[in-house]
Amino acid sequence: MGGGAVTERVIIGDSCVAEGVEWLCANDPMMAHAYAQTGLLPLRLQPEGFAQLFSAIISQQVSVASANAIWKRLQEAAMTEPHQVAATSEDALRDLGLSRQKARYASALAKADIDYGALRDASTEQVINTLTAVTGIGAWTAEIYAMFSLGRADVFASGDLALQEAARILYQLPERPRDKALRVMAEKWQPWRAVAARQLWAYYRIAKDRDGIR
Repeated sequence: MGGGAVTERVIIGDSCVAEGVEWLCANDPMMAHAYAQTGLLPLRLQPEGFAQLFSAIISQQVSVASANAIWKRLQEAAMTEPHQVAATSEDALRDLGLSRQKARYASALAKADIDYGALRDASTEQVINTLTAVTGIGAWTAEIYAMFSLGRADVFASGDLALQEAARILYQLPERPRDKALRVMAEKWQPWRAVAARQLWAYYRIAKDRDGIR
């Protein structure tokens, strides 16, 4: 485990994930059952900063192939830095493949002037509050950023449909738990909710034979 000024657990390598898995398997028999099927879980850490959040906006409610194609066009147009996007009209962003709504979201994010370095040492609650204050950044996107770009060990994106479906299958629930219900369910996985999410995503891919998230 590691981290700077932030006092929360931070995942920095595979050994951190392994520690979380060991705790989950010891405290939840169904997590142990899932891990027996999935084996080692991926680290999944991602870069910090504007481009990561911009990419997440692009990925909202579109297929992986569509999101990748749009992102490639943005990269080719040198349109993945905040100053570039802020100086570009929403119509020009739409010409690169963004919907009217996503062009507005991208512009709002670029002009939000977020101090990404400061987020590294902020509490997870502060991170989520800062990000969700930006138009177009919802709880799911903020939680995914905290989980993978900042490595927070105890974040859980309960609004994620793949996590909801994985929980339904693994725990043999009569229906898919919605956001609030899954958030309550995830309380028993503290302080390793981000590893529990990795476990459920891995289990989802086996159960559904397809990727859970981009």
